Amino acid sequence: MNQALMQMTVSGALMGLVYALVAYGFQLTYATSKSINFGQGELVMVSAFFSLTLTDLGLPYYLMIPGGLLFGVVAGLFVERAGVRLALEQKSEGWILMTIILGLFGFSAAENIWGRDDRPFPTPISSDPIQLFGISITPLEISVAVGVFMIMAVIELFKRKTLLGKAFEAVSADRDAAELMGISATRTIMLSYGLSGLVAALAGILISPITTVGPTMASALVLKAFSVAVVAGLESGFGVVIVGLFLGSLESLTSYYVGSGWREAPGLVLLILALAVRPTGIFGKGVIRKV
Repeated sequence: MNQALMQMTVSGALMGLVYALVAYGFQLTYATSKSINFGQGELVMVSAFFSLTLTDLGLPYYLMIPGGLLFGVVAGLFVERAGVRLALEQKSEGWILMTIILGLFGFSAAENIWGRDDRPFPTPISSDPIQLFGISITPLEISVAVGVFMIMAVIELFKRKTLLGKAFEAVSADRDAAELMGISATRTIMLSYGLSGLVAALAGILISPITTVGPTMASALVLKAFSVAVVAGLESGFGVVIVGLFLGSLESLTSYYVGSGWREAPGLVLLILALAVRPTGIFGKGVIRKV
């Protein structure tokens, strides 16, 4: 029984890291602009299809990855320019509807270009299980963990150690003060959406060999990622990792002990509790209102 418990916990936690990665994309844009791309799931899916196309064209796996990531960056920049910038300049909430519309457009485009059927995503990484400390795990699952932690570490180092990254942090802390210091908030928000697109593309590349690629592949994924982001707090990159690991494990255990039909329940319950008890998230900062 303990062996099965450990197996379910580890397998679920690895899937939870993908939720955390998508949630990290939400956190990146919210930090600079207080806006979120509600079409992030479609961005994951379209980037996965594009990466699959590069593979089908004969591009080696190690070249397909940067190609797919570049596509994600361009797509993220497009979302910012077409759906977010004008609304932010007008200080309206129009970006909510615009990002949803762009997501629906991406979904329709994927169905018309690549079809509605799910397709396998080839990878040179083995899916044969190996035993680590008595737990069965595949190199493919390990690659998910390595990819998630690597990209998040690189982005955090970029934000802390480079001038452009420090501009990102400045706008995140106080947009008006940053602009008074000569920092372009518009370009910084563009950067955040580009990084968010990169993160979405990597999530698609990492998860596709496990789940296959299809127009609906990210519909459930993005809801869980949003739950992770809200429960952790939309200003905490560290928090989304912790909550992602927890939610992934909890889903796996719920499916094993209660039934697969209840797999989606933990994320929804956590989301409701977070909104009711602590809207700023577990790791979020309390909001101080001036009277």
